[in-house]
Amino acid sequence: MKYFIRQLFMVLSLSALVACAGTEPVDDGSVSARSDCIYQSSIRGYSVLDEANLIVSASARRKYHVVLRRRAHGLRSSWGIAFNSPTGRICSDFSEVLFDGHFNGEKIRIASIREISPEEEEDLLIRYGKSEPEFERRPAPHEVEGAEVEELDPVADDDKSGD
Repeated sequence: MKYFIRQLFMVLSLSALVACAGTEPVDDGSVSARSDCIYQSSIRGYSVLDEANLIVSASARRKYHVVLRRRAHGLRSSWGIAFNSPTGRICSDFSEVLFDGHFNGEKIRIASIREISPEEEEDLLIRYGKSEPEFERRPAPHEVEGAEVEELDPVADDDKSGD
C-alpha cells in the first residue's frame, strides 16, 4: 500500500510538472506577460513579418503583434489566412491561425497577442526589414588609441631653421 501511494504521488507530481512546462514562443524578445485578445469579427487585415510573426489590424485602428508557437513555412506566400477560435475571440494559447502552406489547411496555435502602438508597429516593420527608418542613426564617436594629433610648435620650427 505504501509503495502504491508513493507511485501515485510521484505520478501526480510529474504530471503537474509536465503540464506546467510549455513550448517557448518562436520570437524571443517580443512576447510580454500581458496577452490581449481580438474579436474575430473586428479583424480587418494583416501583414506577415516573417513565418512566425504577424501584425493584425482590427477596427478602431488597433494593431496587434501576433506571435505563433512555431514557424509557419509558406505563410509569406499564402494567399490568405484565417483565425480559428471556438469563442469568437482570438486569444493566445487556444486560438489558431489557418493557412494554405505545404499541407492544405495547416493550423498553428498562437503563442501571444499584444496590442501595439504606431511607434511599436514601425519598430517591428523596421526590425523585420519591411520598412526603412526615417533617419539613419549614426554611431557615437569613440576614442581610437594611437590616433592622437601631434601639434607642431611654429616657433620651435623657426628656431630649428635659423640654426
